[in-house]
Amino acid sequence: MRPLCFELGQRHPAPAFSRIQGMAALILEGKTLAAQLRGSLPGRIAAAGAARKPMLAAIHCPGDYASDVYLKKELEACRKTGIDAVQHNIAPDIAPREFAALLRSVSDDKNVDAVLVPRPLPAALSDPRLWENMNPDKDIDGASVPAMGRLFLCKNFSEIERGGFFAPCTAMAVVKLLRYHKVEFSGKRAAVLGRSSTVGRPLAHMLSCLDATVTLCHSRTPDMAATLANSHIIASAIGKARWVKKEMVPSGAIVADVGTNSDANGVFCGDVDYAAVEPIAAAISPVPGGVGPVTLACLLENIVISFERNAK
Repeated sequence: MRPLCFELGQRHPAPAFSRIQGMAALILEGKTLAAQLRGSLPGRIAAAGAARKPMLAAIHCPGDYASDVYLKKELEACRKTGIDAVQHNIAPDIAPREFAALLRSVSDDKNVDAVLVPRPLPAALSDPRLWENMNPDKDIDGASVPAMGRLFLCKNFSEIERGGFFAPCTAMAVVKLLRYHKVEFSGKRAAVLGRSSTVGRPLAHMLSCLDATVTLCHSRTPDMAATLANSHIIASAIGKARWVKKEMVPSGAIVADVGTNSDANGVFCGDVDYAAVEPIAAAISPVPGGVGPVTLACLLENIVISFERNAK
C-alpha cells in the first residue's frame, strides 16, 4: 500500500494535494487493526504465569453519553480478553478529598494492575493535583500529571514509543489508525478540533512529534473554516453530532472522526457528517468502526502491559 498523499481540491485557496478524480475515499476502518492488537493478549496473559487474571479498576461518574458508552465497551472487551474489572461509580457532587482517597485506594491495591477514569468529570475534580494520587504505572489512559508531563516532554514520536509510560489511548488510537493506513504526516498541515486533555491536546502534540504542522482549533478559534480549508489532515474530537459539514472540508483531505455522539433521533454517530464528507475526502474514518475499536484495543494492551510488569 503506497502512502496516502493526495492533492487538496481547487475549490479552496492555497491548495495542497488533490483527490484523484473518480477514486472513492479510503475508509479508515479500525476493526482489522484492533483485532491484530488484541489477538496476542490472551496468550500474553497466560505467559505471564500469574496466579490471577489482570485486574482493571474503573472510576466512573455516570451521565455523560460518550463516557458511558466508552466504559461499557471497555468492560465488555475486558471480559472477552480474560481481564477482570471492577467499577466504582462516583456521584456528581463527590468531594475532591473523597475522589483523591478513592484514587489512592485503587492505586495501592496490589491486585489492581490498571486504573481507568473516563472523563468528563465534575468541575470540582478539575484540580490537576488530584491526579497525583494515581499511580502513574497503573494509569493506562495517561491521565496523571507524570504521564502527561512525560508525553509533552517528547519531541519525536519515537521518544513516545520508547518512553515506558502510558499515553492517552484515544489520541494514540488516531495515530495508530492513520499509520496503519499509510497516511504521511511529515510536512503536512493538520487541524485538530477540540482541546481536551484526553484527546485534542495530546493528539495535537503527537502529530507534531510526527513532523506535521498542527493547528489546535476550539470554540474561540477565529475563521476556523480557513484553517480547515488549508489542512491535509483533520481530526475532530469536539463531541457534537455531525458538526463537521462538507463545506468545511477541502477536497482530498484525510478525516479522522473521534466523536462518540447521539443525535436528535438517538442514533450513534461521530462529529463528521460522514455521508456528505465521504464523497470529497481522500480518506475518512467511520463511526462506529474507525477510531473506537483501536482505542479499546490500546486500553486492553496497556492493561496487559501493566499486568506483565506486576507479574515480574
